[in-house]
Amino acid sequence: MTAVQTSFAEVFSSALRGEPCHVVGAAGPLHALPVSTWRRSPDAADVAVLSRCVGPTLDIGCGPGRMTQYLAERGHLALGIDVVPEAVFQTRERGVAAMLRDVFEPVPGEGRWETALLADGNIGIGGDPRALLARVAALLAPGGRVVVDLEAPGAGLETRTIRLETPSRTCRPFPWSVVGADAIGLVAAGTGLVVDGLHHHGNRWFAVLTKGR
Repeated sequence: MTAVQTSFAEVFSSALRGEPCHVVGAAGPLHALPVSTWRRSPDAADVAVLSRCVGPTLDIGCGPGRMTQYLAERGHLALGIDVVPEAVFQTRERGVAAMLRDVFEPVPGEGRWETALLADGNIGIGGDPRALLARVAALLAPGGRVVVDLEAPGAGLETRTIRLETPSRTCRPFPWSVVGADAIGLVAAGTGLVVDGLHHHGNRWFAVLTKGR
């Protein structure tokens, strides 16, 4: 059966509801979309990332909301945003705040967030990490921070054209970037953010970037 081509949001929504989904690029299948990981409770590596969040936190590309929920339950003012309606629905089902919103559209609290979270590879959103970080910097209060998941050192900066595919449907191709721990300083240059710390927990690499006051 030929997969029907539809939007990213529709395919990702199907994946969040349990349909098997793969990320496909020019070289063929890359990996299964790790939806089961995103739907469970945060593990020790997630907690290591989340421990770097301070104050009101914007979870960009929140998915089904495990990170937003963890922060809210620990007293943070936390808001998840995502372009996928099912992601917003599942985050709200956890009892925490979420909005259907593209990060490049107006966002509540612009210029006042203390932390912006780019977890689970979301530095790749839009396929232009520099433009994304510059936009995120505008959302932060002076002295605010971005906590960002990265690939291991050696990955550099790579932008691919990929698509999501389930047994019944596929989305239109879209750009997605991968940023390694070795490349984040170069990527952040000129965005209004500087690398304040590079961290790892097991195989998980992440950085804290800060905005000047």
